[in-house]
Amino acid sequence: MIDRFLNKTLANKLFKGKIIILTGARQVGKTTLLRQMVKGRTDCLWLNGDELQIQNLFDNASADRLLSEFKGNSIVILDEAQRIKDIGMRLKLIADSDSDIQVIATGSSAFELANKVNEPLTGRKWEYQMFPLSFGEMVAHHGKLKEMRMLPLRIVYGYYPEVVMNEGNEMEILKLLTDAYLYKDILSWESIKHPEKLQILLRALAYQVGSQVSFNELAQICSLDAKTVERYITLLEQCYIIFRLPSYARNHRNELKTSRKIYFYDNGIRNALIADYTAPEIRQDIGALWENFVVSERMKSNEYNRKWANRYFWRTKQQQEIDYVEECDGKLYAYEVKWNPKAKARFPKTFADAYQNAEFQVVTPENIADFLVP
Repeated sequence: MIDRFLNKTLANKLFKGKIIILTGARQVGKTTLLRQMVKGRTDCLWLNGDELQIQNLFDNASADRLLSEFKGNSIVILDEAQRIKDIGMRLKLIADSDSDIQVIATGSSAFELANKVNEPLTGRKWEYQMFPLSFGEMVAHHGKLKEMRMLPLRIVYGYYPEVVMNEGNEMEILKLLTDAYLYKDILSWESIKHPEKLQILLRALAYQVGSQVSFNELAQICSLDAKTVERYITLLEQCYIIFRLPSYARNHRNELKTSRKIYFYDNGIRNALIADYTAPEIRQDIGALWENFVVSERMKSNEYNRKWANRYFWRTKQQQEIDYVEECDGKLYAYEVKWNPKAKARFPKTFADAYQNAEFQVVTPENIADFLVP
């Protein structure tokens, strides 16, 4: 069993008078994490929000009725809470009661769950996001040396728990994940009228990892209008499949101010979408793939270590660029991402002159462990 970084964090938040919200894509291990956390307890009630019976239980239920159903349990875990109508109000009733019951709600759709709980649970919740396994978690599990040896596999197949735990069957599992789970929450919404266009969009995004993304260009590829493309991309973000990186612009008139890059939370999902599992050493897209790995793993590292940093890329109209920029505690940190440690990396003078206090670093496979493990 791989210990997840969130295990201790969540355990320390139990019985502090707030609802715990745990979000993340399907199959990243939310249920496994919670089962491990409450292992050995006999006072834990598990409810699945996907089940009609559980949805009916919460329908228009009062706090007294819910608490009577929970009687005899100290912890109530509600999986896929976004499926329950008015779940935010139901959880608010429990939070405002005098009960000592700890409720933990999980969700695989940020759109549905956030809309339902954010306002009702203001000041009444701890909220955490869970990702596929991370480089740091695997280093903690079996050491830096072994994980560095596994790096070529991780870059291609990613970190979904089932993929990591079934070496040799990665392609089959990734196909199952993309076919069975990737679109499940999105396609359940009535607003998706062209699921086949969604798949085309995802493949187009996969090919454009590490590059600036144009909604108009994507619209032409998918035969959709630009507003629909942007809406689909927002839904894909809210289901934890992709995330955006905006451009950084403060001082220089030639900086791009409204551009964005799009990355995948997991390299394996990205490669499964384009059916390319070629080894890193012979890939034509290794630069983009390595950049996706570095940026997504850095996001996990910052989140799990509770490091609050704004994330960007930087580019000018003259095509000067920095791959990744962090803004933390009023200071800028600029990073060039290179797969080849011997490749020369020069930071643009325009950026250095405009942001004289910024720190610069090149991230390669040789120093990736230092970059990702505090």
